[in-house]
Amino acid sequence: MSRRCAYLTMDDIGNFVIDSDLSFAPMADLGWAVEMVPWRRAVDWDDYDVVYICTPWDYQSDVAAFLDVLEAVERSSAQLVNSLELVRWNLEKTYLGELEMRGADIVPSLFFDRFDADRVAECFAAHDAGKLVLKPVVGANADHIFVVTDPLSDEVVDELRQTYERRSFFVQPFMNSVQSEGEYSLFFFAGDYSHAILKKPRAGDFRTQEEHGADILSVEAPAALVETARHVLGVVNPQPVYVRADFVRDSGERFLLMELELIEPSLYFRTDPGSATRFAKALTRAAD
Repeated sequence: MSRRCAYLTMDDIGNFVIDSDLSFAPMADLGWAVEMVPWRRAVDWDDYDVVYICTPWDYQSDVAAFLDVLEAVERSSAQLVNSLELVRWNLEKTYLGELEMRGADIVPSLFFDRFDADRVAECFAAHDAGKLVLKPVVGANADHIFVVTDPLSDEVVDELRQTYERRSFFVQPFMNSVQSEGEYSLFFFAGDYSHAILKKPRAGDFRTQEEHGADILSVEAPAALVETARHVLGVVNPQPVYVRADFVRDSGERFLLMELELIEPSLYFRTDPGSATRFAKALTRAAD
């Protein structure tokens, strides 16, 4: 008899590019019946053996409700992957500061609980940069991200204040390599390196999501980058079943962590023919 696995998703996928269905056949080969389940649907989670946080890419619009659903899964007999502990830790980008304290090289980040124009202006000197990126501490899909230059105009300050007046945010130097080279994403399943892609924004843009016009290229990750990613994952506890780690180069050719996505990353199965099988095997091992 097949075991049942729920892939959490959205009520309406809209224009998102989703290829999680490529894992259905490998999962079936390993004895799983897979069902795509919108996370807002009323469900008896005891009906499933595993719940995989797949593509609920609208959760940031109601984080509290999303966590309520995951907590309901945790109370059921189903196993949640990744774990609720990891999800809670990964929800706020402040985890980057924790990883830095554990020895990971990250894109330099300064965190703020409230907006103050003078303190943001000071970030140009603090980051030794003429261009900055402001991002919400809880966010996804490049929503509410700003690229600003020195000095800040009154118009920009007003827009930033409206966006971040009631929202925590962080400030990073703008990494020029995002536009000149792109952003690398490495995928690991149960601690094993699987595959990599390079996300190249369209001309004049900095956003690396394909929904914003970025090109997604299958690449062989440089050995130094794979080792850097292994080091980052080595300081994460508990270990995830799946993870996407995003890196960019700095001017000194170091690879710096941009984001460690443990909740609902697209795993880009379509870019590597063996990746869906590796994922299915990793999920099965975690469930055994």
